[in-house]
Amino acid sequence: MDFKELGVSNDIIEILKKSGIIKPTPVQQECIKLVKEGRDVIAEAQTGTGKTLAFLLPIFENTCPEDAHVQSLIITPTRELAIQITEEANKLKKAKDINILAAYGGKDIASQVRKLKGGIHMIIATPGRLLDHIGRETADLSKLRTLVLDEADQMLLMGFKNEVEDIIKETPKSRQTLCFSATIDSQVKKLAYRYMKDPVSVQVQKESVTLEAIKQQAVETTDRQKQEALFKVLDEDRPFMAIIFCRTKVRVDTLEEAMHLKGYNCEKLHSDILQSKRERIMKSFRNGDIQFLIATDVAARGLDISGVGHIYNYDIPEKPEDYIHRIGRTGRAGDKGYTCLFAAPKDMGILDDIEEAIGFKIERRYIK
Repeated sequence: MDFKELGVSNDIIEILKKSGIIKPTPVQQECIKLVKEGRDVIAEAQTGTGKTLAFLLPIFENTCPEDAHVQSLIITPTRELAIQITEEANKLKKAKDINILAAYGGKDIASQVRKLKGGIHMIIATPGRLLDHIGRETADLSKLRTLVLDEADQMLLMGFKNEVEDIIKETPKSRQTLCFSATIDSQVKKLAYRYMKDPVSVQVQKESVTLEAIKQQAVETTDRQKQEALFKVLDEDRPFMAIIFCRTKVRVDTLEEAMHLKGYNCEKLHSDILQSKRERIMKSFRNGDIQFLIATDVAARGLDISGVGHIYNYDIPEKPEDYIHRIGRTGRAGDKGYTCLFAAPKDMGILDDIEEAIGFKIERRYIK
């Protein structure tokens, strides 16, 4: 099935071709028609399966540029994800000129207010900043046609349930609601079914499928020797672009400092870094000017960057799902990926859980 069969217009198909997107992914094949027809959809698909275009493409098709009201709202848990979705939307804008506003903290609210007065068709926002606009009466959602809850599981995990419900109360009952999430747990289901009308469930690609292109290894080490072990692995692998995951902001800061002293081309990414700087770092990393991005899970959630060949789990994640989210940043779009996890003796229980979740024992890597 191609994009034309799914009802995507030729102008938008041309834009997709320029980005090298020729064939719809399974989640796009399943969702585009349903969304275009106005159905409510709950879609479970991992990061990297093409979720963003699965809702953006049909929303663009359904948007009427002559109607100056806010027609679609995409709520996302993190600024990074809001920026990423906005970048995708701005590419499609070349085919259909609709006004898009990205509303998230750390950006000048006055300029957002000015934009809203000019007639916005689509808002891509984090919950806090959107509620700020609703409180100021600068965002009118009374004519909203489509509401998207993106990365709904993460939104609830980060404690945004009340904010999301407050936002939903500002929208008309007649709206279409779309819920996209990497995992659809009971909490997400509860939220979705409360606000959705007869939703269609779409489930795409179980975890093992997307992990096939990724070679996984683990280094057994100690907390004291972990840093040295990481440096040896980086020097052996010499990746073009890699993300290194740490569990906390403090661990990110410490590792980044040590890597800078060793002369590695690296930058850190976490929520304490100014938004403007985070945007600059992400741009440089996407352009390949930065070799190593050292990040926390929250900062890197939902990031879709092509060319990341290697993922290093400097700190083992707390849950198997987090491990799967992390390593899903590589092995994208038919490319091969590599991941390496560093485990101290205290981490062995979690490592067993991860191996059980992915269905095999991770190969051990021995450092010379």
